[in-house]
Amino acid sequence: MPDSPPPSTSSPQKTGEDGRILRASILISGATFLSRLLGFARDMLLARLFGAGVAADAFFVAYRIPNMLRELFAEGSMSAAFIPVFSEYRKRRSHQDAKDLANAAFTAFLLIMTAMCILGVLGAPVVVYLIAMGFSDDPEKQALTIQLTRLMFPYLIFIGLSALAMGILNTLRSFAAPALAPVMFNLAIISCALFLAPQLEHPIYGIAIGVVLGGLAQFLVQIPHLRKFDFAFVWRWQPTHPGVLRIGKLIIPTVFGLGITQANILVNTILASFLVTGSVTYLFYGMRLIHFPLGLVGIALATAILPSLSDLTADGARQEVNTRVEFGLRHVLFLMIPATVGLIMLRTPLIQLFFEHGEFTATATQGTADAVLFYAVGLWAFGAIRIVVSAFYALQDTRTPVAVAMLALVCNVLFSLFLMGPLQHGGLALATSLATMINVFTLIVLLRRKIGPLNWHSLLYSVIRTSVASCVVVAVCYAVTSHALWNQDGQSLMKGMLLGGGVVFSISGYLGVQRLMRSVEFSAMWDAISKRSSPC
Repeated sequence: MPDSPPPSTSSPQKTGEDGRILRASILISGATFLSRLLGFARDMLLARLFGAGVAADAFFVAYRIPNMLRELFAEGSMSAAFIPVFSEYRKRRSHQDAKDLANAAFTAFLLIMTAMCILGVLGAPVVVYLIAMGFSDDPEKQALTIQLTRLMFPYLIFIGLSALAMGILNTLRSFAAPALAPVMFNLAIISCALFLAPQLEHPIYGIAIGVVLGGLAQFLVQIPHLRKFDFAFVWRWQPTHPGVLRIGKLIIPTVFGLGITQANILVNTILASFLVTGSVTYLFYGMRLIHFPLGLVGIALATAILPSLSDLTADGARQEVNTRVEFGLRHVLFLMIPATVGLIMLRTPLIQLFFEHGEFTATATQGTADAVLFYAVGLWAFGAIRIVVSAFYALQDTRTPVAVAMLALVCNVLFSLFLMGPLQHGGLALATSLATMINVFTLIVLLRRKIGPLNWHSLLYSVIRTSVASCVVVAVCYAVTSHALWNQDGQSLMKGMLLGGGVVFSISGYLGVQRLMRSVEFSAMWDAISKRSSPC
């Protein structure tokens, strides 16, 4: 295949910023990889202890409630509203002005999260009924879910403050501490599962306590890094601060938009609660596997690119915003397409090796594999939407993603009702994937009005090249899944070596073919890895 045309005209300054973004995303990916490994260890431990029974279903529904609010009011809205305004303050005003904004936002956010926590604890029975109506047929499961929800709600306060600290550090281009913070969260849950849970009458309560302690640790670990940049939080009650008001103005539509996104998840939870026991857990573990490559690629790159897009917007460089969005999409697809192929083909061996122990049976493995298959169909869209939405956030337009998210919600509900009959919980996963694809395509069309058309020739050429290189992944994964070892009981070490070897060979082969085709994305990533400078 001949050399691909350059995606856009490049200046040394732009190329340098692209390299910094890639190095930052690689650093975030490395930290995320460590966190995901611990997350898998945590999930393997929970699967062994609780399987896919009543306690597991109750915990995952209860955990989803504060976790949903976290994404709604904390990490999601904070990234969308705080980073663009804070970035503008840093570029156009004094350091003291930026500190005042951070402290005023901290105070307001702490009060809001505390109020949400109190309301959540008091209203837990109503919230649980609305989210898992099917549990009302099992009073024991419903009561357990309510108690777990109340135990975990304080997590919302700590994870919200952690998200604020993360937004400040990311804007300052300090990515290591925020990226490593989730490691503390997973360590706290694992520690509680091993040492606290066995001491309790209801061991699942120990896991809920671990969630709260993990949120606190995730916030505290970032404090020293904030102090290094002279951004230690102090109380500053100033609700009329101009920056806080602007953040609030941006957060309101963002909360609605993210609320619609969370409603997509709630649709799955509500409908899955009417299916056979274990359906909620299958969807949870299925999405956990999807989040592994999504966190390493889509979320990492979107986290690294948002501060850069915000700076460009503050400078009025709309054409550069266009170029950077296209850059982000090409690199997301460069990694997401082979990840999709590999995850689909290796889904059953992965689940069998990591989760099929103790109370997690072969039936649970098959149920989770079905969820992974249909979620993975939309993996590329889950990654691409992070980049596209980041562009709207950087442009301080939080309304357009809301309108499009409403369309996606309607599509998800319709697809879910149509597909859950023939495909059960797999139909719910497929509905989520299809709705996300519609969301991505619609947002890209609307983004053109703000930054002009993307370089579709470059994007298409990159996708074709990536698809060709992914054939290597297909061949290697087929050889792995066809091995007779998977039909034998036990042999976990040999299975792990076979699976690990297959992953290494497929990645190496894919990158090798990309290099032979003189891939622009491969060259950029290789240059970023080989640089000694760090984005932190």
